[in-house]
Amino acid sequence: MSKTTHAFAAPDLSALAKNLKRELEARADLPGHVELLNMLTRAVGYRNYQHFKASRAAEDRLANPPAVEAEPAVDFRRVELTARCFAGTDSLVRWPGKLNQQQLALWVLWSFLPAGQEMPEKAVNEVLMRHNGFGDHVLIRRELVNMGLLSRTRDCRLYRRVEKRPPPEARELIRWVGNRQSSRN
Repeated sequence: MSKTTHAFAAPDLSALAKNLKRELEARADLPGHVELLNMLTRAVGYRNYQHFKASRAAEDRLANPPAVEAEPAVDFRRVELTARCFAGTDSLVRWPGKLNQQQLALWVLWSFLPAGQEMPEKAVNEVLMRHNGFGDHVLIRRELVNMGLLSRTRDCRLYRRVEKRPPPEARELIRWVGNRQSSRN
């Protein structure tokens, strides 16, 4: 196990020496190395050596924040293939055959549901039927629940859109479908 080194600096060497002299004179025997570390760190204003180490570690973390993880690149081919299922409209005209395309399509349909409000099943069905061109809004509602994008009460009467940040491809597809919708209006 490698030893971690901790830099030690005293702003006033004279005060450090006086403090150490006072602590050593108060003792009958010689201090061990941990006691000596505690004496040194107390002399410069810390409670003990552990307080000194924790303070230095926090200082290092603040000085060198962790690198922000870059967002993954958008797979535009996947977006393009899924966009075909919307056929240039805001309605899903066919159910995608591949799971990853189904999930992207569900994110778009999720975006049409109002945020932050409970809706009865009938209202959810109306939104999904408005954006569903292949006639199976029940499949879509069930898959939204299975994917965790829509929650429901135990008796299935009330539904609520679950707020999550869509993945990059889903955001791109939502933007694309939204642009198609606004260009038609």
